[in-house]
Amino acid sequence: MKGPVALGLGLGWVADQLLGDPARHHPVAGFGAVANGLERRLYRDERAAGAAFTATLVGGAGALGWVLQRGVRGSAAGTVLLTAAATWTVLGGRSLTREADLISASLQAGDLAAARDRVTHLVSRDPASLDADGVARATLESVAENTSDAVVAPLLWGAVAGVPGLLAYRAANTLDAMVGYRNERYNNFGWASAKLDDLLNWVPARLAGALASLAAPVVGGRTQDAVRCSVEQSPAHPSPNGGVVEASFAGALRVTLGGRNTYGGVVEDRGELGFDPGPGPADLARGVTLAKVVSAAAAVVSVGLAWRWSRR
Repeated sequence: MKGPVALGLGLGWVADQLLGDPARHHPVAGFGAVANGLERRLYRDERAAGAAFTATLVGGAGALGWVLQRGVRGSAAGTVLLTAAATWTVLGGRSLTREADLISASLQAGDLAAARDRVTHLVSRDPASLDADGVARATLESVAENTSDAVVAPLLWGAVAGVPGLLAYRAANTLDAMVGYRNERYNNFGWASAKLDDLLNWVPARLAGALASLAAPVVGGRTQDAVRCSVEQSPAHPSPNGGVVEASFAGALRVTLGGRNTYGGVVEDRGELGFDPGPGPADLARGVTLAKVVSAAAAVVSVGLAWRWSRR
């Protein structure tokens, strides 16, 4: 059997699309518990302490992946099954679009309170001041960024580095979500996690943006508009990667994302991304469609890369 890693990546992506995240005992939740425990032991308001924290957990996840992959070395079937299981574990595409669909259903039913409550599953901004259009914008921004972070990036790292790449990437991305904040507690301690996540997502974010631009006609947009948004407007976003993906989605969907958001009482300007009016609830279905197309295209690209690598 040739290309067991490629086949495992493809099967893992299919499993995520069909099953989503496990409802209980998710391995990522277990990793988060370990990270919380280690943070209590290592925390100091210093970059060096945060770097040690990040290196221990990301390195440990990668080492675990290496041990597991080495354990099935020589068994094509074992490699396929291990890679598929690891891929399903680290992907979050189906759960992301499911949340967006539930928010869309609440908004379409006129239940703003339920939509505000549900959007907190995707974003950390204060929901109380969001109207229906604000909830739609927050949801689309999360769908765009997390399609890159939770689908495109892990698939690409799996193609490049197999199971160790899958687990190490997911560990780094999880740590960024836990401690990669610019606030009093984590500005120094979370610096290494945030920078590592930026580094690991640099190429995947641009692949996600390119795929969203190419898929623009599927959702009524134009590829050239999406590319123009990404090139001209993404630098205004505080994230070097999130801005690329959100701008590409904005151009593809012909809406404007970004703007001013409130996080814990602190207002952050994320720049305007797009040349059209702001999104409304009716745009969520199109956003979910675009995310699914980008996800499928990323799976094809990653499986193809892994296949070519195996033949070399």
